[in-house]
Amino acid sequence: MGSGDDKTIIADAGSLAALANPPNGKACLIQYSGTRVGKRYILDENDMDIGRIETTDIYINDPSISRKHCHITIRNNICEINDLGSSNGTFVNEKRIETIKLKHNDMVRIGSVILKYIADGNSEGAFMDNIYKKATIDATTAIYNKQYLIDELDSHFKLSKNYGRPLSLIIFDLDHFKKVNDVYGHNAGDFILKGCAQLAKQTIRKTDMIARFGGEEFVIILPDTEKKQAVEMAERVRSKIGNSPFKIDGKLIKQTISAGVSLLTDRFKNPKELIEDADHKLYQAKKTGRNKVNH
Repeated sequence: MGSGDDKTIIADAGSLAALANPPNGKACLIQYSGTRVGKRYILDENDMDIGRIETTDIYINDPSISRKHCHITIRNNICEINDLGSSNGTFVNEKRIETIKLKHNDMVRIGSVILKYIADGNSEGAFMDNIYKKATIDATTAIYNKQYLIDELDSHFKLSKNYGRPLSLIIFDLDHFKKVNDVYGHNAGDFILKGCAQLAKQTIRKTDMIARFGGEEFVIILPDTEKKQAVEMAERVRSKIGNSPFKIDGKLIKQTISAGVSLLTDRFKNPKELIEDADHKLYQAKKTGRNKVNH
């Protein structure tokens, strides 16, 4: 038995074959620390910025990283990294740098976040990407799973508490979803679950994160977001899903959602209490008519 942080991945034969023989991939950075360990950032542009604001090409939400921390330049398969005057510096193999050409397997540290550089044509990046997806993505909806949500929310909760940043949470679920499964079958139900998840994912911002919480219930984390903006986002998600009918057996099926929105305040002592508050507001939305947002 491993430690409590170990993850067991169950895959079919085809998936295991893909892991054993991954295709050669593009140059990338693989995150080795923080809440998204194992995430691959593909270096598929000639010029890319790394930073803490959502407009950067590689966005990493960590307080030790500057808004625009460093710049990646790729020319003729040569990757160069340049510090952009960041507060906490850019380090390659633990040496602070201003500009340097990266070599395969170089370890890059920006603030307190560690990234490993994988050169173009190497299979390790694709291999790690497969592992990361198996451990963090819900197979039915193709969004993040509950364990990833819990880890991510814990990190955002601590950041918000320590630095006084706003943090909002949306919980929504599908109205009368049991009827869909009963009438059209579970395959149709899975189709609508995935469709709703993807519509919500398309609606939220790059800085937000959506995950399947269980059954037909989903959670959206909104960092640096006050309640007013979170409610507006919940309404956009509700409208997007409600106005996007699904075609099943030649029929257009309209699916609505109900949502609860909660803002982190001093009264919440842990992430569980924040989830419970949003879930209570979701319950009230369903109790008072469904297809609505309660906050």
